[in-house]
Amino acid sequence: MNQRAYAGIEELRAEFIHRGSAIRKRLADFAAVPPEEYFYELIYCLLTPQSSAVNAGKAVEKLRNRGFHNGNCDAAAILFEKDSYIRFHNTKGRRLRETREQFPVIAQELANGRTSEDLRSWLVAHVKGLGWKEASHFLRNIGHRDLAILDRHILRNLQRHRVIARMPATLTTPRYHAIEARFRAFASDIGITLDELDLLFWSRETGEILK
Repeated sequence: MNQRAYAGIEELRAEFIHRGSAIRKRLADFAAVPPEEYFYELIYCLLTPQSSAVNAGKAVEKLRNRGFHNGNCDAAAILFEKDSYIRFHNTKGRRLRETREQFPVIAQELANGRTSEDLRSWLVAHVKGLGWKEASHFLRNIGHRDLAILDRHILRNLQRHRVIARMPATLTTPRYHAIEARFRAFASDIGITLDELDLLFWSRETGEILK
């Protein structure tokens, strides 16, 4: 797409000048996450769909502190607690248990030198509850780059800047990849990386540079 067809680019660049340093620091933090933290990063990304990121973060800390990785607590009960409530807590609790059992295999895949896109495809195919968005989110949070996390905040901003014409009703696999390709081209055209734009759009929507 011709850059002149986009909207609000100067405003976007001005926002990035203001927040760019904090955004780059956050991306550096992701890149520094050690492998022993990958399990709980994955748990976090399994919890965020249809629940708040804040509650997901609280739930992860409870799971960590109560030794979920060693089988020492009931995940569903924690997800049901009021201050860390996660929708569909029973289903997600079951998926967390399945992921815990499967994680040695997942860890091997993460360490085998696959490209980010290959890893994402493997995760989507093998980890229940992990779609394209969640797999992209997880990989970004452990230092991988150039994968789009197409949640409603990102899609709304892509529409605002005329990268897409309208919010998609659903995100099928082909549609996800088509929008990701447009997002990637947009990032290249305006000279801000896809990962930087992701955090910029999130901070615009929430006021914070969350993970």
